[in-house]
Amino acid sequence: MKKIDELRLIAQCALGDNRQAFGQLVEAYQSQLRRFLMNLTSGDEALTDDLAQETFLKAYVNVRNFKGLSSFATWLYRIAYNEFYSHARAQHPTQKLDNATAGEAMTDRSAIATEASLTVRAALAQLDETERAIITLFYIEDLPIKRVAQIVSMPENTVKSHLRRGKDKMKQLIKTPY
Repeated sequence: MKKIDELRLIAQCALGDNRQAFGQLVEAYQSQLRRFLMNLTSGDEALTDDLAQETFLKAYVNVRNFKGLSSFATWLYRIAYNEFYSHARAQHPTQKLDNATAGEAMTDRSAIATEASLTVRAALAQLDETERAIITLFYIEDLPIKRVAQIVSMPENTVKSHLRRGKDKMKQLIKTPY
């Protein structure tokens, strides 16, 4: 979507409460936002759908607060990340998936996904929420460090540190047989 079209739709939403304009924004960003959330939730489709719905609902309610200091996509990712983080904190603040649980979660998808994809997804599931989000935004969503830092509200060097630690952990997990 072109930046001018995006700004026009945002203005229609903010000034005129235009639901059709917001629907066009949802269509434009739904698949990439769901992909981001799917990686954060380690493939939990129901949770991904719930978080995506909450994200778009909050974006619609708060579209008047969008100041345009970042792109709309960055703002939307930030809302999604906050929704995921709030859910994760409320559910199990210190619990991590063990290797067996991660493997079980991936078994249903094994007929579709390649072995490499499963290995990466299982390794991603082992990371803490922050590392998983940063790795997903940087490597899967292909966002620059600066945008990742905006989304997770961290300094760029902190994002780089999480990125390095996450990569190192994934490297060790992938070397270790599941």
